Amino acid sequence: MVGANLANLGLRLQSGNTGLSFSVNPKLGYFIQDNIAIGGEVLLGLDHQSVNSISTNQIDYKLGAFGRYYISDPRAILLKHSRFFLEASAGFQGNNVKTEGRKSVTTNGLGLGVGPGVAYFITPNVGLEALLKYDLTLGFGSSVTSHNFTIGLGFQIYLPTRKARAVYEEASGEVKQKMKKHKREESSEDED
Repeated sequence: MVGANLANLGLRLQSGNTGLSFSVNPKLGYFIQDNIAIGGEVLLGLDHQSVNSISTNQIDYKLGAFGRYYISDPRAILLKHSRFFLEASAGFQGNNVKTEGRKSVTTNGLGLGVGPGVAYFITPNVGLEALLKYDLTLGFGSSVTSHNFTIGLGFQIYLPTRKARAVYEEASGEVKQKMKKHKREESSEDED
């Protein structure tokens, strides 16, 4: 699976208060067995705010690993093409904030994260995702801990395996049968 969560994309235009924020979290993973994926991730977030001519800049980063468990219980499937998942991550992470005229606030060190998510498949291999995640950074700097809650919106491309190809072929066969049936019904209506 290859994809990214895009979160905190924003532009604020207000008299005396402007801001621009953006973060991206690309991921590359591999299914080690059905419903379990592991992989690597990178996060880069930039945030600039200017309130009454006082600027604040924040940089967030992470380099680490993640694991996902896709819940396959039929009772947990709300929509036909969706799957809930749980994600955990660990790696090197940092949050660094600098405000004009003030001392910087930094936390750099071990980053741990956990949260639930949902993937909605728009095709058999492409899923739109939402992820609610809690991240804790423990380490060094002017602050030894940093707590962050994020809502990530993004996509993943699930590269086909033998099993995925079989599911796709089965689904496309069903579609072809429905199309043939519909054409037969139309032609029989035309004859009447």
